[in-house]
Amino acid sequence: VSFSWQKREISNFDYLMYLNTLAGRTYNDYMQYPVFPWVLADYHSETLNLTNPHTFRDLSKPMGAQTMERKRKFIQRYNEVEKNLSAQCHYCTHYSSAIIVASYLVRLEPFTQTFCSLQGGSFDVADRMFHSVKSTWESASRDNMSDVRELTPEFFYLPEFLTNANHFELGCMQDGTVLGDVQLPPWADGDPHKFILLHRQALESDYVSAHLHRWIDLIFGHKQHGSAAVEAVNTYHPYFYGDKMDLSKIKDPLIKSTILGFISNFGQIPKQV
Repeated sequence: VSFSWQKREISNFDYLMYLNTLAGRTYNDYMQYPVFPWVLADYHSETLNLTNPHTFRDLSKPMGAQTMERKRKFIQRYNEVEKNLSAQCHYCTHYSSAIIVASYLVRLEPFTQTFCSLQGGSFDVADRMFHSVKSTWESASRDNMSDVRELTPEFFYLPEFLTNANHFELGCMQDGTVLGDVQLPPWADGDPHKFILLHRQALESDYVSAHLHRWIDLIFGHKQHGSAAVEAVNTYHPYFYGDKMDLSKIKDPLIKSTILGFISNFGQIPKQV
């Protein structure tokens, strides 16, 4: 399959789904849901230019290193961690978890119920809900040190998750904005179908095709853990590396339940492929 992908006989989307499946990710498990990359960095232009490299996210770097300032802060955290925390890592949050998946897809059932149950029975505070593609990108790539979210496959084929067709009362933000449909970038002209079409074109573009292997290295490959991950500013809390931990050797039931709870709440690194 890798050879077919290199020859561009299969799409980037199909290859990413293949890798997710190989790594144990599945639509049947919110804690190990398929993970897809942010591919664009332009959520403000009136038209999307897929021939301009600046339109795209840096696929060679994790979400925590998309700006120099942010990267510097996470390296600083890694270097300082030994002094006050037990685990040395860049990120104590994850790029894919049950709550991230459910928050993206909250306007569709059964994700609505899942999201509410994870939140203790109700929707989250409106300002923290997924309401804008642009503001979510800014949070995950630049502004929020506890947000390194990537995307789900639905961002590339399912316009329905962007509309509040079920008329859920999602609340009102502090600035008075009532949450409804997801706010789309100007280049989508307010049309979820156009957003999905252009976003899928971006995923299959020449630029992404030439650089996608670098993101794959970070998520599924050799930069996932170890010294290569440290160098790539791509290390996560040890509990996220579920397949690297032999839970059967942990005798203390409290520690074991803590680890399992951590994984279920905050996410899990895919199996290395």
